[in-house]
Amino acid sequence: MQRHLLFLVLASFTTLTTKAELDPSRTASVATLASEEKAIAPEKSFTVALQLAHPEGWHSYYQNSGGVEESPSIEWQLPAGFTAGPIQWPVPEVKDGYFGKSFAYLGSPVFLVEITAPKSLHTGGSVTLTANAKWQICKDSCIGEAKSLSLTIPVAATAEKDGALTGLFETARKKIPVRSPAAKITAQSVGDDIQLRITPDTAFTGTPTDFIPNQHFLQPASAGGTIQRDGDAWQVTLKRIKKDLIDETKLVPQGKSLSGILVGPVSIEIPDTTIASPPAQSLPFSKYLPILGGMLLGGLILNLMPCVFPVIGLKIMGFVQQAGSDRRKIVLHGITFALGVLASFGALSGILFAAREAAGGGGQIGWGYQLQNPWVVLTLMLLMFVLALNMFGVFEMGTTATSVGGSLQSKQGLSGSFFSGVLATVVATPCSAPFLGAAIGAAIALPAFQFFAAFGAMAVGLALPYLVLSIFPKLIDLLPRPGVWMESFKQAMSFLLFATAGYLSWVYAGIIDFDNMLGPIFGLSTIAVACWIHGRWNLPHLKQSTRLTALVLTLLFAAGGFYLAKPPGAAAIEWEHWSEERVQSLLAEGKPVYIDFTAKWCATCQVNKKRAYTPEVIALMKQKGVVLLKGDKTKPDPKIEEAIQKLGRAAIPVNILLAPGKEPIILPELLSPADVMEALKKL
Repeated sequence: MQRHLLFLVLASFTTLTTKAELDPSRTASVATLASEEKAIAPEKSFTVALQLAHPEGWHSYYQNSGGVEESPSIEWQLPAGFTAGPIQWPVPEVKDGYFGKSFAYLGSPVFLVEITAPKSLHTGGSVTLTANAKWQICKDSCIGEAKSLSLTIPVAATAEKDGALTGLFETARKKIPVRSPAAKITAQSVGDDIQLRITPDTAFTGTPTDFIPNQHFLQPASAGGTIQRDGDAWQVTLKRIKKDLIDETKLVPQGKSLSGILVGPVSIEIPDTTIASPPAQSLPFSKYLPILGGMLLGGLILNLMPCVFPVIGLKIMGFVQQAGSDRRKIVLHGITFALGVLASFGALSGILFAAREAAGGGGQIGWGYQLQNPWVVLTLMLLMFVLALNMFGVFEMGTTATSVGGSLQSKQGLSGSFFSGVLATVVATPCSAPFLGAAIGAAIALPAFQFFAAFGAMAVGLALPYLVLSIFPKLIDLLPRPGVWMESFKQAMSFLLFATAGYLSWVYAGIIDFDNMLGPIFGLSTIAVACWIHGRWNLPHLKQSTRLTALVLTLLFAAGGFYLAKPPGAAAIEWEHWSEERVQSLLAEGKPVYIDFTAKWCATCQVNKKRAYTPEVIALMKQKGVVLLKGDKTKPDPKIEEAIQKLGRAAIPVNILLAPGKEPIILPELLSPADVMEALKKL
């Protein structure tokens, strides 16, 4: 909370400073663009310098600011055939900032860029290079600055250096970290830290004082890390940044590689280096046994989870029906079910192991990682929902109401038992109880043999109750006899599957964003209609034409439901939170603003989002530099209500396009792409 308040205070300071009329000689940077050559030649590279002279006490930032500040950037406008390289960043100073360590440039930093001329360049004339530079300077507050700079350089047969600028470029190059191609560099995750081992060549002298990372998920060595000598190498320990600096509820994405600067008397550039996970270490049996026991116990208790229990419960009902029949077949069913569990656990853990190895032996891979994939979650959600409808009696799969395997069950039901084992494993994933976390986390880091043995123990635990009942048939006598109660039991089990489908829909909403959940909700409803049509009219005693019509309608509704429920395409449009202050600030900056006053309960609003914002519309918005704001009226908001009334509207949706010096454009309530395109073209 304190960090959020601090950020708001900083933001208000920034706004006030930006709007103030400041004396340029004291509070604005002086930007210049210079070329090392006073004449350039075809097919030759030359260096230009962007120099920023900051007011006293103010500073700009390195490519990784260390916080939320913006680094200098250059957008080049070059003659045909010319190419510009990246900015060559000087070694910054490590400062204490509001959010920890920051990497800053005081005084007058110089940023070098290498430009290459084309072979087709004609001599005797001149060329003009334009650099549109942006940067931010900060002191007690921050100011965003920008300037367009041009440089005209003659073209000659032979390049000629500008002697007057030799000192500027020589000094600038000394501040850039040197490349050390002979250096040996490795990086490895060790717990929550990263250990960087650097064996430099002769280019690096003296003792390093810090390591400055280029990635936002890492802190410098001076922020809780260490730098130690280890033989002929330097071992640097870096702390990770796991939570967002502003919003602590958000996690910072952890990269798979790092780069940066090893700071010393002669600083060296550390190129992009893959972060390896430590190799898996075998555990002694005394430490491995509790993991095996935890996985076995976890598999046993999974049988009681709402995802798995309906599957196991219905197969136990099969025991009730088989009481008094061939005991050998009962044992065979139990073994087949267990084989289904073991086979599917083997496949799932094999995929997990392969993913772990592909990620360098660990990384961010864990049990249940497949639930990060929207298609996997969608498939499980639809499967649980359809099975629940089947168990409730909306329709029947196959000829028996007691086989979740349905049509996969043969006359003896062995394939049905195998499929039930597979299904029990698949649906166990989202129901992995919290107590499994420690055991699974420990198992994932084990070498191959112990890894697969641990997950095998979990599979045995899941299959054990069914296996025990089949091997010891006397226990079946303890089960109640078949009767009408079985239909009620089956329907009762359906509510557990409905609950599982509801839980998976919650997971699905987290992946695709809640704003996109209207489609899946309607999709599930449409699939329910498909199942109802199938169960009501696709019956053996009805005539062929009725059954055929039912089948066609079933397929159409099922396909339509799946289409509605499928994950949306990659989000290409981002909305900011609406406020009247934000609108006025953007308009003052000369930026056009598109506002969508909406709510989650507004059906027309949801339709507009689906149909109006096509890739062409989004591309034109980006081209015009339009900032999109969303005023969400899902909960009562007097400010939104007041804004809508000022526009002469009484209800949402309201979509409006604002631009400095132009009349507001209020769009139709039911939007089409053509409506939005037409409004944008008036900017």
